[in-house]
Formats: sequence, structure tokens, C-alpha cells
Amino acid sequence: MATAAIAPFIAPSRLFGDDAPSNRIRVAHIGCGRIATAHDMPGVAHSGLADVVAVCDLDSIRGAGGKTTIEKLYRDRPGPRPAIEVYHDYRELLARKDIDAVIVSTPDHWHAQLALAALYAGKEVYLQKPMTMTHAEGVLLRDAVTGSGRILQVGSQQRSWGPNEQFRKAVECVRSGRVGRLRSVEIGLPIDPTKPDDPAQPVPPNLDYHTWLGPTPDVYYTEQRVHPQANVSSRPGWLRNDAYCLGMITGWGAHHFDVAHWGMNLEFSGPTRIEGQGEFPANKIWNVHGAYQVHLTYPGDIHLTVSDKLPNGIRFIGDEGWIFCTRESEAGATASDPTGVRTSLQPLDASDRKLLDPAGLSVEFPHSLSHHRNWLECVKSRQTPLSPAPIAHRANTACILSWIAMKLGRPLRWDTKNEIFIGDAEANSMLSRAERDGFGAMRLAKAHAAQTA
Repeated sequence: MATAAIAPFIAPSRLFGDDAPSNRIRVAHIGCGRIATAHDMPGVAHSGLADVVAVCDLDSIRGAGGKTTIEKLYRDRPGPRPAIEVYHDYRELLARKDIDAVIVSTPDHWHAQLALAALYAGKEVYLQKPMTMTHAEGVLLRDAVTGSGRILQVGSQQRSWGPNEQFRKAVECVRSGRVGRLRSVEIGLPIDPTKPDDPAQPVPPNLDYHTWLGPTPDVYYTEQRVHPQANVSSRPGWLRNDAYCLGMITGWGAHHFDVAHWGMNLEFSGPTRIEGQGEFPANKIWNVHGAYQVHLTYPGDIHLTVSDKLPNGIRFIGDEGWIFCTRESEAGATASDPTGVRTSLQPLDASDRKLLDPAGLSVEFPHSLSHHRNWLECVKSRQTPLSPAPIAHRANTACILSWIAMKLGRPLRWDTKNEIFIGDAEANSMLSRAERDGFGAMRLAKAHAAQTA
């Protein structure tokens, strides 16, 4: 297998010792869009542990904007400011021996190939959620991380949500038995709006559209399919096309399933039965799911329901009450994200506020108010980060299984150990996808195995 050929980890000696500039982790950003400039770049730049030395994007305007964003973040920083190189080809960036780690902030269909290439190049990786586009990619990447000895953190930052840390606190209370025996879990997720297909447009000269498509089919360009040319802050169209993203079931589902698994103490397991229904528009471009409902059964006879009709967040329901957690704003959404069902519940709430008393908890987890800093700390300490590949893969798997159940509209049985549908060839065929010539994580793994055999 490709993973067996990855070289043992050797950390640069300059990363250890006193807190001097030479000991700072040298980081590169691949992808300079909305999530990168608003979240990932500030998270690394403000960590105090790293220097951003390079950015890469297939849109030259966004690449230049990424450099400008980081320069602004460093404007008031004392001491020398690192020079920032802009790249078009991620392979040239990964070839730099002085870069220790990369942040992957691209559309979902590029996650697996870029993360795998970074591991093969000996880099540490922070990978935006969802971990991968397909289940097969997830297995490949999880095993590659194990074989590499590198630190990979998936951007399920609700584990580091500050300043109230409501997700961690909710899980600690549930795992400490505050709701009694856990019987069911409810996940509420919004849906993305859709609209009719736009016609073909000329490809902007600043965008390498052929490469942007990556392993997906070769289809005509329209801005609706990719990202806005006028700004970085608007929600990009690729989030609504199931060649590049499966919709909110993975978009925020990766966050909420992660917390649900954490609370259920089933982070390395998964559902045994899945049944779902979903509305899918006839559009070819904005075609991710609309209204939906999925029911999943987990070991211990815990029943999980995920639906756009539920308040955005996670509710743990037991024999002795319930505990609910969501993001800070009223609907649990940031300014650029869709809003879900409105709720009067607090970000951390319960059927009885006494269930949330922090005194006397039998289960407690590490505190971190910065997901990026937690990753960088682990790069230095070699400890396991809060959202490692094995856990993130299982959360993402539950999202993907839910999407498959919605597509097929019939009950499915899942073998959690072997990670395969039981007695359903059609469902199993949906665990992977064909890759366009020259692209894809599966092709990359095969090529790497042949080169290192």
C-alpha cells in the first residue's frame, strides 16, 4: 500500500527549544478563498507559533489577495515579518524543504489529493472539513496519516469553540451521565438555497479552471459553479454542486456529527442502520439536497435524527433530561452561511439548568480556544490533536452515509468494522467516485506506491 512507503517522521530541530523566530513553524496556505482569509489565515497568524511564508491558489487574484490578507495580519506584529511567496502550482510549494506544514482550505473535491500530497512531501496538515469528498478517500487518507507519523488536524473547530466552549461542556455533561442513559440525539442543519442553471461564460483569465475541476468531470464554466469573481466573502457556488460538495449534510454535518459522536462516546464507530429521504433539485449546477430527514441507529440502540426541520445544533436526550448546544448567534450561523430553524434556546441549554453544573463532572476533556493553535502545539509536542484523522473520518463517514441514504431512499445496513454496506452493491458503489485523468487521491496513491516500490 502507499502508506507503507511514507518516510518516518523527522522533525526539523529548529522547531524545538526556546521561543525564537527560528523555532517558529513555517506554514503555507493552499486555497485563499472565504474560509481561508476569514478563518484559517487569522487562526495561524495570531497563534504566536508560526510564520506564514507561502500561499497558493488557482485564481491569481485570490492568490494575491491571500498574500495581502496575511501581510495585513502581520502589520502590527513586532519583529521581522516573513516574506510571502505566491504559488499557482501546489507541487512547487510542497517541494520547498523549508515549509513545515500546510493548511488546505480548498473546495471539498480537492481535499484528499492535496492532503495526501502534503503527507508524501513530509508536511504537517491542517485540513478543512469535511475531511474528504468520498468515503474511499477518507480510508486512504486516514491510513496514510497513520503510516506517516505526521500531525493532521481536521477543521472541526467546534471542539475548540470559544470563549464559552459550549460543545465541549455539553459533551462532558452527557458523558458524565447528566441526562441518564442516552437514548437519542437530534441534529439540526440548515439547507442551501438553489436557483436555475446559469449559461456558460468565458473562463476568467485569472482562473485555471481546468485544474480547478480536479478529479471531477469536465463541464462548462460559469461563475455560479465556482466562486464569485467580485469578492471573497460571498458564499461560493461550488458549495451547492454535488460534484464538489454534498451540501449541508457534510458542510455543517461534519461539525455536528463530530460533536454527536463525541457525546455518544462512539468516535471510532458509526451507525449500523441508516434510512433517509431528501429533495434534490433537477438543476445541474446548484443541485445539492434541499429539505431532508435521516434516521441513524448506533450501537447501544442510540437513535440519531438529522433534519433541516430541527434547530441548528445538537440535542442529547436521555432518561433524565436533555442537553442542547449550538453556535453563538441566534440560528447558529455565521454571516455568510444559511440560517436554520430559529430557536430561543441558549448556545448551551438543558431541560434543567442543573444538568449543566460544572461541579462534579466525571469526564473532562482538554481545553483549547484555538483549533489552529492546538494543531501547531501538537506539531511541536507530537501529541494527538483534538480532531485527528481517525475521528474525523468516522464523522465524515456518517455524513456521507446519510447522503447515500437520502439518494437511494431505502433502509441501509452498515458494517462499522469493515466499513461497507451489507448486501447492497449499489450503495457500496457510491462510496467512491471515478477520477478524471491526471487528478485524484486514488491516482496519486497508486503513482506514489509505484515510485517508492
